[in-house]
Amino acid sequence: MTTDAFLADCRARLAFDLLSNTWNAVVLWALRDGPSRPVDLRERIGGISAKVLTETLRRLQFNGLVDRRADPAAPSRVEYRLTALGRTLLAPIDAFGAWAFEHGDEVMAAQEAEAAGASGAPRRPGERGRPGGGGDGLGRDALGQLAR
Repeated sequence: MTTDAFLADCRARLAFDLLSNTWNAVVLWALRDGPSRPVDLRERIGGISAKVLTETLRRLQFNGLVDRRADPAAPSRVEYRLTALGRTLLAPIDAFGAWAFEHGDEVMAAQEAEAAGASGAPRRPGERGRPGGGGDGLGRDALGQLAR
């Protein structure tokens, strides 16, 4: 076993991969208060398509973080709930959301500065920038989604 927490085969990378998808954390957070049907999740979350929600729920189920239950009386009626393992991610998601709430303006300012630099605005000596734009497409609302 290795002590390097960031190698390709380590458990930390697995956790980072789980949380790197924006919708994984948002859906887990939306399920924190109890079971929910997909239609209710879409309404609660907002901005997520039915297709993306289905893909996210399947991915979370595959990873043992949510459980899918069909109503025996109406098999097309399903609801999802957090597993015990899924509940263990709520504290890290909450901490990450608090960080985003506290530092989201700084991140947005850095993205805007980077975008301005990449668009041809003059740069000061030593200033770094990526050609073609900055940021990863996350807006202020996406950064603060978990903090709400």
